[in-house]
Amino acid sequence: MKLVVPTETRAGERRVALVPDVVKKLVATGWEVVVQSGAGAEAAFSDAAYAAAGASTARDAAAAHQGAGLVVSVNAPDVAAAGLVPADAVVLSFFQPAQSVDALRILAARGVTLFSFDQLPRISRAQGMDALSSQSTVSGYRAGLAAAEHLAKFFPMFMTAAGTVPPAKVLVMGVGVAGLQAIATARRLGAVVKAYDVRAAAKEEAESLGATFLDLGVSAEGAGGYARELTEDELVRQRAAVASEVAVSDVVITTAAVPGRTAPILVSEEMVDGMAAGAVVVDMAADSGGNCALTQVGLVVDHHGVHIVGMANPASGMPTHASFLYARNVANVLGLMGSEGALAPDWDDEVVSGMCVLRNGKAISPGAIEVLGGSGEGSAL
Repeated sequence: MKLVVPTETRAGERRVALVPDVVKKLVATGWEVVVQSGAGAEAAFSDAAYAAAGASTARDAAAAHQGAGLVVSVNAPDVAAAGLVPADAVVLSFFQPAQSVDALRILAARGVTLFSFDQLPRISRAQGMDALSSQSTVSGYRAGLAAAEHLAKFFPMFMTAAGTVPPAKVLVMGVGVAGLQAIATARRLGAVVKAYDVRAAAKEEAESLGATFLDLGVSAEGAGGYARELTEDELVRQRAAVASEVAVSDVVITTAAVPGRTAPILVSEEMVDGMAAGAVVVDMAADSGGNCALTQVGLVVDHHGVHIVGMANPASGMPTHASFLYARNVANVLGLMGSEGALAPDWDDEVVSGMCVLRNGKAISPGAIEVLGGSGEGSAL
């Protein structure tokens, strides 16, 4: 089967779906790999490196997609790229149907089978395939660095002849994979860190990294390790409880997201008004609407001296290692779904069925069914 790695079409994206080391292993197991020329350039992987790994290079997207049996990308294809995917091919990427409606319709009309990392079940044996976690690790690390960059103070305590400089006070809201990495990064930089999450289970993990966990009396444990969406009453109580902590923080890093939905507002404009001039809010959920009411995606907003950093596609800012981790996730998924350079998914496997958005053009996931209407089990691959 011909496996194609196209150049990402999302504006500003620097990652690539496969790196040369992983390509070499896939070629050795029977895959024919074709990489669009320049696809890895932003992540520091040259066409020559792919060629040395055994891949072929295609001059453009149209040439790359010809005869493709499997298309692997980081982001969902845009409309133009979706139109290049051959009929009955397989696509593997991050893909949220509600955010890529037109591309989803094109892929469905072409009988494509679509798998999304967004829907990977959060179970132990799927950890090596969990691209959402691997990319969140990169994002959390970058959030900690962004906070230190924008704060006009030191993160660590300094004892100098001119006097003692106290450490920065950092509050991390949302203790998932990204939040934990933000905690670890801020701690390594010497800050005093507090953490908050609506999932009580996050307390032990946050404390294991040296953070003080805040129990604000609002719990929202959800399925699959995610937080459920808070009710309006719970949001009101949460905001009242967290406002005082935000006010005394030098840095607030927000990471809260509900899969497939707009990010919840955790930091209101009134809370930002209560922060000291020079304080920083780093919003990792900017791409899905933002956790801060003042966030603008991709911009740094100055609100009365408080800087709100709306991180756009944060994992893309560290493309080499982000791509390396993502490629490993892809290889593990392909290892589950087949061998010897071909796909033979076991549809009774909860990982396979859980990741499926379209099966031979038929809507399978709830999000795809909502967008396209109808359901049904397409014929087997």
